[in-house]
Amino acid sequence: MSELMFTSTGEYVASEELMASVNVAIALKKPLLIKGEPGTGKTMLAQAVAASLGKRLIIWNIKSTTKAQEGLYVYDTIQRLYDGQFGEEGVDDISRYIKLGKLGEAFDSEEQVVLLIDEIDKADLEFPNDLLWELDQMEFYINETKRTVKAKHRPIVIITSNAEKELPDAFLRRCIFHYIDFPSKELMEQIVKVHHPNVEEALLQSAMEAFYDIRAMRDIRKKPSTSELIDWVNALQIGGIPTEKIKATLPFIGVVVKKDEDLNLVKQRV
Repeated sequence: MSELMFTSTGEYVASEELMASVNVAIALKKPLLIKGEPGTGKTMLAQAVAASLGKRLIIWNIKSTTKAQEGLYVYDTIQRLYDGQFGEEGVDDISRYIKLGKLGEAFDSEEQVVLLIDEIDKADLEFPNDLLWELDQMEFYINETKRTVKAKHRPIVIITSNAEKELPDAFLRRCIFHYIDFPSKELMEQIVKVHHPNVEEALLQSAMEAFYDIRAMRDIRKKPSTSELIDWVNALQIGGIPTEKIKATLPFIGVVVKKDEDLNLVKQRV
């Protein structure tokens, strides 16, 4: 196993299975593909890995319009044309107009970094395949300057997906995969206490019981997430709500339930 070992941090509680998946991906030098329902801490995992290992974090946020090329480099032809029109010196030096993208930045770093490719499934279907060579070989070629950018240190690559689209098989074969299950009550208690270490035990237990009851409702459209429970516990503390009223009246329930249909459903059950 690699000397680098990820463990839970003071701000992120990871299950044993998740820690093992991270450390296997590091040891095998493969990207780690993380899936899980929204609010299970997929994006925060990369922050925790960087903090745990003392590495710089580079985040590449993927949008529906993102192209793989943008992660490598961009050639700013417009700026070069503008400079040429106004007689700027060095306009013949194309390298001045080459800007590395997030993947290029990770490759070019003098120290190993953690690279988060966040929500890869937002891009078009060809996006993952377009990155296969670069992630395999850890290098890419800049045609304009005839330069090959080769990773000085292989970055620790974490890729998140909300499963909005199926990812190509060729891409999946190159990744270590982990699905973050929704936290058990025991793990959830640890997570909440990281954010609210002084929470009253009775308040926490009542809030968690109501929270899991809502998640278990068969017709609920948007199940509340971990982050929403954390916010709700904070609201209950600030509001000074008596413990016995939490399940009976569900105060500040709009912190947890965000859809009209779900809110009506929950209120009917109170």
